[in-house]
Amino acid sequence: MKGLRILSTGRAVPAQSVTNDDLSQHMQTSDEWISSRTGIRSRYFCSGDETGRALAIDAARKAMTRAGISPEQVGACIVATFTPDFAVPANACLVQEALGLPEDSPAFDLNAGCTGFVYALHTMRGLLLQSDRKYGIVIGEEVISKHLTYEDRSTAVIFGDGAGAVVVALEENRLWDCKLGVRGNQEILWATEHIHMDGSGVFRFASETVPECIREMLGRNHLSLGDLRWIVPHQANRRIIEHAAKRLNAPPDLFYQNIDHYGNTSAASVPLALDEMTEGGLLQPGDKYICVAFGAGLTWGAALMEW
Repeated sequence: MKGLRILSTGRAVPAQSVTNDDLSQHMQTSDEWISSRTGIRSRYFCSGDETGRALAIDAARKAMTRAGISPEQVGACIVATFTPDFAVPANACLVQEALGLPEDSPAFDLNAGCTGFVYALHTMRGLLLQSDRKYGIVIGEEVISKHLTYEDRSTAVIFGDGAGAVVVALEENRLWDCKLGVRGNQEILWATEHIHMDGSGVFRFASETVPECIREMLGRNHLSLGDLRWIVPHQANRRIIEHAAKRLNAPPDLFYQNIDHYGNTSAASVPLALDEMTEGGLLQPGDKYICVAFGAGLTWGAALMEW
């Protein structure tokens, strides 16, 4: 079987870092209140003329440079996002233009909420199986700040903006497994002009699906937690991650966390984490890891991979 391998990573964030103390100037909150409930101390917000497509382009360009590939070698580009700059064209089309990717390679946005990056990985594998080109670019990118209001403290303190990108390729006999799911629901988490969220409902959903996904990935591949170097979860809330670790009887440090300085960046959270981990030398050849996420929809997904 041909598995999907991540060859390189890249990330981009807005210039403006917004601390909890900054938010306390606009609403009734505090650093202690936010950090104790979420694990978040700061996040990035776009301002001025900063755009999601610019973040996506920057992150993808970095990943391509690190992979040492040219635009002509890219077989497809997917941007996972629920906050594109326009209804049309897709941000992925603008990435294609900026990077000079081949015109006969598909480029499109994918919206699966916070699970979007995992959905996009699985989709990219299918596209590359049908492509004459070897490489694909998968980007998670969000500008959630434009959907926040200071009148809703429960959401305004949680989310942030950013983009993470990976260059992927198919490899024979490379470890790969993926599970995707959805439980149709519009009451727990939705966005029109602003984001609306039932925090308790999200917690219950995540507490069920995250451990279940991980157990299934391990079980059907005859692996144990001890075979994993990392679990890379969607960075939604520190309490959710800690609860998942407890339900799995897993050591907390098996779960990579960077929510303290990014907040919840939805589809961008997993690739942002992967780029930080790569930069810090935390992923070495042969390391087995699981990317797991959950989000609006309600969607969930997990991908078992080898570095």
